[in-house]
Amino acid sequence: MNQMNITDIDLNLLKTFEALHDESSASRAALRLGVTQSAISAALRRLRGLYGDQLFVRTGRGLAPTLRANQLKPVISEALDRCRQSLAMVDPGASHYEGRSVIVGLSDDFEIGYGRRLIEEVARRAPGLRLIFRQTHSQIVGRALMERSLDLAITAGGFTERLLSRQVLGEGGYACLVDRASLQEGEQSLSLEAFVAREHLLVSSGGFIGITDEGLAGLGLRRRVCASTTHFAALPFLLKGSQAVATIPGHAAKAIAALGGLALLPCPLALPRYPIELGWRTHTPMEPAASKVREAIVVTFA
Repeated sequence: MNQMNITDIDLNLLKTFEALHDESSASRAALRLGVTQSAISAALRRLRGLYGDQLFVRTGRGLAPTLRANQLKPVISEALDRCRQSLAMVDPGASHYEGRSVIVGLSDDFEIGYGRRLIEEVARRAPGLRLIFRQTHSQIVGRALMERSLDLAITAGGFTERLLSRQVLGEGGYACLVDRASLQEGEQSLSLEAFVAREHLLVSSGGFIGITDEGLAGLGLRRRVCASTTHFAALPFLLKGSQAVATIPGHAAKAIAALGGLALLPCPLALPRYPIELGWRTHTPMEPAASKVREAIVVTFA
């Protein structure tokens, strides 16, 4: 890296770096910052000279950050967040959130069950602020927060790192979804025998065995899983016209069933409940926009 005094550096370059890293595209970074694409290209040339690295290389899908760029991202984002915090101190009552965004990590069951209400709550507290929902789960969420690819996260645990804080939002349970046409007239529940007899759809981030399999194994029973998917949002299309059943978190099951065509049924198997937690970094002060979203999340889940 070139030896250089900070007084010789245009600090607007850091905003360009952040936009390029987030957007992976010079044209999208230009739109985000309200400048021309040629201005972004010129800024990138200056950044490359400043840090002695390509920083972003062109691929078939846009601009990909180099190793050095990924190392710089948390440092630069933290510096910019501190600047934003200083402005909030000057005018703590300000509500200038246009063009700002907060990244919330969550799995799509929470997005399906609570996303719309959260959007509305954030709009009341921070008009103009954009929410970015990004997929995560308990096994990877801690690292994502520490690497600053997420500002806040909602998962069923996973906030074990020493520099992370967590708040319990509540607890969740499970329910079943089936095609309404697969039920007998007046049928509003499944017996355990009927539950096992049906084919099953498993939603999993990668595992072959789900919590339902564990619960059945404790009773000496097994189910037949016909297919697995990583996304809850696919279930209406996979269940429709079949005899299959999906056992998923109750908040997502209720929201999906409300769209019509699928029946929401109690799970005939006693499955353990799980904590729903909100996590964030504690080793740096929280940026005001993220604080507004954290407040909105607590209210939404309450």
